[in-house]
Parts: sequence; C-alpha cells; structure tokens
Amino acid sequence: MKRITHWIGGVPRDSDRSGDVYNPATGSVSAQVALASADDVDAAVAAAKAAFPAWRDASLVKRAHVLFRFRELLYANRDALAALISAEHGKVHSDALGEVARGLEVVEFACGIPHLLKGGFSENVSTNVDSFSIRQPLGVVAGITPFNFPAMVPMWMFPVAVACGNTFVLKPSERDPSASLLIAELWKQAGLPDGVFNVVQGDKVAVDRLLAHPDVKAVSFVGSTPIARYVYETGTANGKRVQALGGAKNHMLVLPDADLDLVADSAVSAGFGSAGERCMAISVVLAVDPIGDELVEKIASRARRIKIGPGDDPASEMGALVTRVHRDKVASYLDLGEGKIVVDGRENLPDGDGFWLGPTVIDHVPPGSRTHREEIFGPVLSVVRVASYEEGLTLINEGEYGNGTAIFTNDGGAARRFQNEVEVGMVGVNVPIPVPMAFYSFGGWKASLFGDTHVHGVEGVHFYTRGKVVTSRWLDPSHGGVNLGFPTNG
Repeated sequence: MKRITHWIGGVPRDSDRSGDVYNPATGSVSAQVALASADDVDAAVAAAKAAFPAWRDASLVKRAHVLFRFRELLYANRDALAALISAEHGKVHSDALGEVARGLEVVEFACGIPHLLKGGFSENVSTNVDSFSIRQPLGVVAGITPFNFPAMVPMWMFPVAVACGNTFVLKPSERDPSASLLIAELWKQAGLPDGVFNVVQGDKVAVDRLLAHPDVKAVSFVGSTPIARYVYETGTANGKRVQALGGAKNHMLVLPDADLDLVADSAVSAGFGSAGERCMAISVVLAVDPIGDELVEKIASRARRIKIGPGDDPASEMGALVTRVHRDKVASYLDLGEGKIVVDGRENLPDGDGFWLGPTVIDHVPPGSRTHREEIFGPVLSVVRVASYEEGLTLINEGEYGNGTAIFTNDGGAARRFQNEVEVGMVGVNVPIPVPMAFYSFGGWKASLFGDTHVHGVEGVHFYTRGKVVTSRWLDPSHGGVNLGFPTNG
C-alpha cells in the first residue's frame, strides 16, 4: 500500500500514527498517510527555524531565480499533479488542471518579489534627515489547507511567504495529501534550500501544535467557518498573526433583463464544478419575477446532461465527492423537503461503491430554510424566487456569510448599484465565480473571514512581512552641541 509521509528538512519522515486515503470513485482505500505527532510538528518547525536566517538574507534576485525555476517545474509536471488530485479528491482531470493553473498564477505573481518588496524613500524630511520604509519577513509561518483544492489553496500561501523570505510549514488535508509531497520535491529540484518548505501530514494534533508553537509567527487557514473561528481565536491567543478563511453561501441574483441561456450555463458551471465542493460555488440562484419558471427549466435541462464518472475518464464532467461521510451529509439535505426537487442527484448514478451524488436542482426553496442558508458544499443548487432586486439584495446581506456573489443583468446601473450595496467580499458582474486574479487578493466578509488581510496579492505580501521605517542622519564634521529641546521638523 502506498505510504504518504511528511517532508521535513528536505527529506521524508514517517510517523507511528496513520490514516486511510480513499479513491472517491471506487470507495476503496488507496494509501496510508502518516499523521503527525507534536514531535513531528516540532521537528518541522525546527528545520524551518534553522533555515530561516540564510533564506531571509538571500537576495531578492536569488529568491526570484528559485521561484522562476519552481514555476517551470510545476508547469512541466502539471499533468502528474492533476492526476494525484483526481485520484484522491475525486474531481475530474480537467478541473484539477484548472486548479493547478490558478495556483501557478500566484507563483508567477510571487516571481515579481523584487518589485513587490520595494519600499518608499523621502529625502530631507527634516534638515539632513532621510526616512525610508522596508518590509521584512516574519520567520517561520504555517499554512493549514482544505481538501477541496489540495494544490491551489496551498499555492495561495507558500509562494508569497517564501518569496518574502519566510520559511514555511504546510499542513495539508489528510484526505488528499499526495499533491503536497510532489510540490515539495519540485521545490527541492528548483534549488530551494532544505528546511525552507516543509510538509506535516496530520489531523487536529498537528493543527493544535502549529497554533501553539512559539516559533510559528503566522498561520494562514482555509476551511469551514467553525474551524476558521477556532484557528483564529487559538492562534491569536498564542500571539500569532492569523488569517482564517471560512465558509460560504454564494448567491447569484438574476434580474429579468438577463440573458437566461448565459445565466443557466453559468449557474450549472459554478454550481456543479468540482461536485460543488468550492467555497466560491454558486449554491443559490435568486430568480427575480417573472423569469423563475423559464430559468429553472433551462438549468434543469443542462444539469440532467452532465456526465458523472471517475476523474481519470476524459468523458467525465463531474466526479465523486471526497468521502462517503461527506456525500451522505450533502445528500441529507434532499430529505428535508424544503422546496421542489426538479433534478434528483440520487438517481442514475455510476455503478460501484464510489462516493457519488449527481447534480441536484431544488426549486421554490423557502428563504431562511436550512437548504437556503446553510453551506451544503456539494452539488445542490437551490432556486429561491424573489419579487424584486431589493428583496434579493436583502436576502444576500442578511446571510451569515459574505464570501462571493454575482449579479446577472444587462443593466449597467443595476450592476453598479449591486456592487456598491452588496455586503460581500468578492463580486461578479455576469461572472459566476469571481475569484480574483493573483495580483488582487482573495477573501470574503462576515463569517467568511477572520483576520484583517486577504490571501495572495499585495495583501498577502503584507501578511507575510512586517513594516519598518528607518529615519537616518549622517552628520558632517561641523556638527556639535547639545540640545535638550523636543525634536521638531525644521
């Protein structure tokens, strides 16, 4: 049986404890993953701490050279990385390739670190006194990442952290851990010094130790809202800088003037891609009267045509869910009786013991019901009928989450009003999944984010660095004398 280990100080390391890794398409155990003890985490942090001084002092050009080589290796191995993701997460190969591509964008952004870390300089702020600002790395930082994007979400974090001169400890999801080891091997091939990038596989034991370890200066987390809140509160209580991205319930507001074919294509793509296991998935369509019946018919006809199958089958458009427990939890919402099931994902499934659930469309979902307000995180698309733009906007703004949203309309005034009035961190206008490009930053509002900064982009650079302002005066030989007065500009 395949054994998935840690990566500490540039070499594999095993543990006594282990867990099962499944192939979601078959339901069978495909590997065993080591589960870190506190001692394993301590070893990873110690390796990162030992590597920090030299990496911090490496020139920006040298860091950029390593990042460029890593980018080329990652691109050359993108198919192998996508295959690992498909085998352990369940998403189809094309979707996994898309995940790798979006992660590569952040690597490419981080390649520009010599420019990103440029400070400011002011000459003669006072007589013969200059001031300038610089940003310096924190030290050892950690990333705790979810199962739904085992390559992309870590790449939201570590390229920027490493480029800024930090050393990194990654704790990926134990459900699909293999991608992290391939990434670690590519870093080594790129010339990254041992100890700068480390991987500890594991569960809550590893998470808690990272949050408590005194040498870990910052933690970045992506996952469900309850765990995000726990990570934020625990990490900050231990004196760490923390950004913790939580859950989502993303709405698409459809105005009567919208192109309904475009809306239906977008809703199905955004709702059922990666089997709905995306924090940016559209899970609620708010259909403004009188378009509901026509729109639901168009969405349902498209959902019924989606081909479900194994991730390594080129004909498959949607794969299995990540675990049997998660599949059963998602399917339980279909038993609540909240609305009319138009397309039932429990029907016409592939043979075998895979963790299958097909696209599901539920119409006339009551506002405020569990199906409407809770994060289902699976291929369940709810349609809520609303009478007006104002009613739809109110439902979005009253929700617990504020991660992503979208409006579909041909009215520029309505779109501009929506982007101003909606209380959500990422907004799409005729774009169903408004994930920002790497040079902007990703993050939501309300219960979708705990902390002050978003990930990647300029905010990511700020998260992984500390600002310092230097005021300097170089005295000429004629200087002299004592002055006990309060210093002023002049």
